[in-house]
Amino acid sequence: MIVLEWLFLTIAPCDAAEPWQLGSQDAATPMMQGIIDLHHDIFFFLILILVFVSWILVRALWHFHYQKNPIPQRIVHGTTIEILWTIFPSIILMFIAIPSFALLYAMDEVVVDPSITIKAIGHQWYWTYEYSDYKSSDEESLTFDSYMIPEDDLELGQLRLLEVDNRVVVPANCHLRLIVTSADVPHSWAVPSLGVKCDAVPGRLNQTSIMVLREGVYYGQCSEICGTNHAFMRAPGKIG
Repeated sequence: MIVLEWLFLTIAPCDAAEPWQLGSQDAATPMMQGIIDLHHDIFFFLILILVFVSWILVRALWHFHYQKNPIPQRIVHGTTIEILWTIFPSIILMFIAIPSFALLYAMDEVVVDPSITIKAIGHQWYWTYEYSDYKSSDEESLTFDSYMIPEDDLELGQLRLLEVDNRVVVPANCHLRLIVTSADVPHSWAVPSLGVKCDAVPGRLNQTSIMVLREGVYYGQCSEICGTNHAFMRAPGKIG
């Protein structure tokens, strides 16, 4: 009972990493839901292959033990079995490839008319966000920096090494365009619950699209080793 309770707690839906977590974070976008579904589909085939190979191994060890068969048969090849172990893996790969390519092309699709465009600029070791569709009083784009909150300054209920002083706030159920670049070294803007991981390369603009289906606070991090304080470069956002 304790084991079942522990497993249930580790696979419970969440929007941030939890201790001893086994599964993915709860999906908040169609892309992340597609990634989780593809993972489950591939895992189904992995279980079938594991059971089949284990059965063949145990059967071979049982029937071809030296005490049961002191004189082993000398089989050079078998046409039937060679055809079968070529056709069946091809069929399995086809069932994996079709949803995989569909998800890959869906993730690469660019929204033509997004509701909001946000530009994320990576620095050592913080993010700068720019709302290109909104202007401040001096007719410049709305821009702010986002630093991780030190552990000594955390308030009750805030997550260690995940909270920042300025969150990105975007609406839900809208198509969002995210433009990612870097001002110094390569970074990577990643939020697991949104199914987003976009590299920030100096001198290059990378683009991705997001549509968040529910409100919440989603935590992310830089997923590219970018120097000494790489572990303290966070990217949480608030959807509302």
